[in-house]
Amino acid sequence: MAGGLWGCSEPAEQNELVVYTSRNDHLIKPVFDAYTESTGVQIRYITDNAAALTARLQAEGERTPADLFITVDAGNLWNAANKDLLQPVESVVLNANVPTALTDPDKRWFGLTVRARTIVYSRDRVDPATLSSYEDLADPKWKGRLCLRTSKKVYNQSLVATMIKRLGEEKTEEIVRGWVGNLATDVFSNDTALMEAIVAGQCDVGIVNTYYYGRMKRDNPQLPLALFWANQDSSGVHINISGAAITQHAPHPEQAKALLEWMTQPAAQSLLADRNLEYPVNSAVKPADEVASWGDFKSDDLNVSVAGELQVDAVKLMDRAGYR
Repeated sequence: MAGGLWGCSEPAEQNELVVYTSRNDHLIKPVFDAYTESTGVQIRYITDNAAALTARLQAEGERTPADLFITVDAGNLWNAANKDLLQPVESVVLNANVPTALTDPDKRWFGLTVRARTIVYSRDRVDPATLSSYEDLADPKWKGRLCLRTSKKVYNQSLVATMIKRLGEEKTEEIVRGWVGNLATDVFSNDTALMEAIVAGQCDVGIVNTYYYGRMKRDNPQLPLALFWANQDSSGVHINISGAAITQHAPHPEQAKALLEWMTQPAAQSLLADRNLEYPVNSAVKPADEVASWGDFKSDDLNVSVAGELQVDAVKLMDRAGYR
């Protein structure tokens, strides 16, 4: 728990909001500070992982001081909504600023930023002309050349959930088994370690969230890696979101709605997206120059709620396929 936690067991005053967030302090505090400066509304917040915050909301029930819940991955948002911890919101502003595919079908949560999960490869050892799709990474030509992050992380669970929706369980399991068969080494705990393994020559290709690549590239402009936009001839690059919702028992739902709407406006969108090298959900807002330099891509247009709806199926499938 970190940042902005000042007696959060007590309700906020009328000109205060309480936010539970799994976003890191250095990413979210500047956004809250900007809102306070613009409106005078104070924001108290607590940071923890999504599972812990969801459990906290459950335990508090009607007594919760939390007005908003902010986290990463549609799977986490879907899980909170499925536990009846979030309330639907009708808003012309949100409908205009957040694409339908990045919004809960029942309007219980809304995307704030977009993150793409695509292929990263060694510029020294891989001809990008040999790359094409997530499915192709199961081909024997990548045997002993593929690195993956652990299946325990929600990012890969969401990717596989989307593949199940697109391809069906049987085909997806065949692909995941192919990935496992092509692994050069054990799975990694995070995307940064995976890319370091490619740089070290331990493997040649992997799947990562683009902002991890951006951070590494920022620290080392000569990084011998590049991104490849997967599935451009089919379903498009897998995307996910960070997002926000008003809690079911929010003490100040109208004020929470105002903050949620503000975070989808241009100034806040740039603050939210640029600091973590993500993409704005609001199409009127351009990504940071650094992000734009990675090139344009077609993204998967499935509603990201699939990440939650099929998460259990994805976890079971990966377990059957031996993906640890």
